Formats: sequence, C-alpha cells, structure tokens
Amino acid sequence: MYKIAVAGTGYVGLVAGVCFAAVGHQVTCVDIDENKIATMKQGISPIYEAGLEELMQQNYAAGRLAYTTDYVSAYKDADAIFIGVGTPEQSDGSANLSHIATVARQIAETIERDCLVVVKSTVPVGTNDKVEQFIKDFLINDVKVEVASNPEFLAQGTAVHDTLQAARIIIGTESKWAEEMLMKIYEPFNLPIVSVSRRSAEMIKYAANDFLALKISYMNDIANLCELVGADIQDVAKGMSFDERIGNKFLNAGIGYGGSCFPKDTKALEYLAKQNGYELRTVKAAIDVNTDQQTVLYKKANQRLITFNGLKVAILGLTFKPGTDDLREAPALANVPLLLAQGAELYAYDPVGAENFKSKYPEGENDRGSIKYVENVAEALEDANVCFIFTEWGEVKAVKPEEYRNLMRTPLVYDGRNIYRVNEMKAAGVEYYSIGRK
Repeated sequence: MYKIAVAGTGYVGLVAGVCFAAVGHQVTCVDIDENKIATMKQGISPIYEAGLEELMQQNYAAGRLAYTTDYVSAYKDADAIFIGVGTPEQSDGSANLSHIATVARQIAETIERDCLVVVKSTVPVGTNDKVEQFIKDFLINDVKVEVASNPEFLAQGTAVHDTLQAARIIIGTESKWAEEMLMKIYEPFNLPIVSVSRRSAEMIKYAANDFLALKISYMNDIANLCELVGADIQDVAKGMSFDERIGNKFLNAGIGYGGSCFPKDTKALEYLAKQNGYELRTVKAAIDVNTDQQTVLYKKANQRLITFNGLKVAILGLTFKPGTDDLREAPALANVPLLLAQGAELYAYDPVGAENFKSKYPEGENDRGSIKYVENVAEALEDANVCFIFTEWGEVKAVKPEEYRNLMRTPLVYDGRNIYRVNEMKAAGVEYYSIGRK
C-alpha cells in the first residue's frame, strides 16, 4: 500500500482520497480552509454525497485517513500526490489553472523523495506536460518526479459508487515507472485500467463528457421539434433506446444539462479547438442548444400569462440534479432572476440545496419580486398561481397530479423534467406543459 496525499477536498479530491483509504492506502487530504478541515475531522462531509460521510468516519477511525492544512508535512514523503483542485471556467471559456499552478509549486518546494504527481483535475490537453516542467523548474531537492494524468468520471450524487465501481480507470503516463506505480495504486480496486499517453488521457476526459452533453442537447433539440409536429419525445426516446449503437442512457429530454462538468468542459474544449485554429461545430451547437433550453419553460409561461407580477410561483427543485446540493449551472439559476425581475413571489423548495441557493438569493425581497424557502412541496404549492419543476427530486416525483389541482390557486404546471404523463395531468384538471410533448 502507498502513502498518498490529495490536494483539494472538493468533489474530485475528497471522494478520491476517501476511496483510496477505503481500499487500504494511507491518505492525507490537504485543503487551505481550516474550518473545512476541522469539520471533516469531526466526520462531517462538506458536500452532500451519498455514502461519503460513512466512509470518511470509518477510515478516519481506522487511521488510514487524515486531513490537514499543512501541505509540507503531507507532501514531503508521499509516494504519490493526487491533484484534485478546481479548474473553474474563465469568461472566455478557458480553464483557470491557477490552483493547479499553486499546488505544483508547493510540491516542487516540498518533496524530499521520488514522487509521482497525478492530476485528477480536468485540464486542457497538454497541461500535464507544463505541470511536470513547472515542478522541475522549482524543484529544490534532488529527487525524481513525474506527472501522470488520471481524469475522474464520477457523477455527483453517485460519486462514491462511480469511484469504487468505475467502468474503467484512465491513466496517462510517459514512462514505465509512472505507469507501473499507478497500476499498483489502483490494483486494489480490481477495475479495468486503460493506459494511454498523458495527452490522450486528457482528451479522453473532454471527449467523453462532451459526447454526453451532445447526446443531451440532441434529444432536447428533437424534443422541441416533437412539440411542433405532434410527436412525443418519450416515445421517440424509447424507440431509440433499443438500438445498441445508441443505448438507453442520456435520452431524457428536459431543460438542459448543468453541474460542474458538462457546461465547463464543452466550453473549454471549444476554446481549445479555437486556440488551435479549429472549430468544433458539434460542441458549439450543444452549447447553444443548452443555453436556450434552460429558459424554454419560462418563455412558454410568458406566452400564457400577462405578467408574473404579484403571482405566487412555486419552484420545485433548485439543484442541477437530484442527489446533490450543487447549484452550478442549475436551470433554477437561469430562471429565478427572470421571474424576480417580473415581480414574482417565489416559494422555493429543495430538500438539500436551499441553503446554497440562499447565498445567491437571500430570503425576502430580491429585485422587484421576493423569494421564500419552504420546508415541503405542499407549502410551495399552497395557493400558487404557477409551478415550475426544475429538479426531479423523489419528494417532487411523489406528488400526485390531483395534489396540484387541490393545493394550487390555479393548477398551471411547467415541468422541466417530464415527470408526469400528459393524460394523467389533464385528467386531474391540471394545465400542464412539459418538454417535447403536447
């Protein structure tokens, strides 16, 4: 087993570190936030992720998992250092690599033995070459250091499962020494390993994520056409799903993709292509479709109503998908400011994302309208004039069609996740609008 340090305790770093400890490695997770470190030492996860807290507590108690802000002690004698810090999107679509550079310099000035540095963060193709040279430029001690690429493919809400039971592990190395060490680190996982060059590993991450984003945007594009010609997107998706070349994943039409990966990675790959004199027309189309799709329900409601001013509007779901408290690129963030600007009185429900949303839109008056965060779906729907469904939480899916009619002042529902059957909502007396269905 190896002594591993992990830089960064967000989704990528923390989940990776905890899972490495779970298979027997000695792991130290490093973060600059002292409050966050103190919280994790108490066994409390800073992110909402199924199964993560239990693993944190088990492995911390077993002595295989530690947390610290002291990167010197964590890095100096580590066999391998995994970098899992953020690479946020910049205004031009490129990735901000400043956090990667900070950690790389800390590593260079700290390590006292031969070390493999593994970048798990999503970075543009060619970044790991630069990281390796950057570390060598600032290296203080006479030690061997190499950089490998090991992109993550976890989905928020199922991150622990996606790490411990991944479909494959991608490793990108430039030497046998680096390849063999990474192979041994991942040996206890007993999972398929695909070993390629560093640049190929970096591209695999973008190519895989952008392909899924393309699939989602394609289905949303087809859904919009279905509405115009009288077809049903769910029937279309079912028929497509039996084709083995297409599969049955990512065929659900809705109000667009969000989260920390697809929006950022599509824009980053488009930017990379432009920097190399090439236009990724398919990826550009996916970005454009997704941007328009996020507010398609708001536009439908605007055609139906004179104004939202003074209306009670129920918002069901704030996070970009169920199973996470992450708001990044969530459809609610695109629609809430539009509704507030019209003077709507919003009553928002989300089982785990409300606190994060409050930091962006505090309870009370906002712009011309107002927002109140409620404890359950019924409170949001009570006497509401309009309802928007943005996230398909189980608590939302459990609401029966007749409850909208009974609770709302006017049962007018805009469903961005196609939760209900059109005929059932109609039979219950609900005026119902969804995606890709009449």
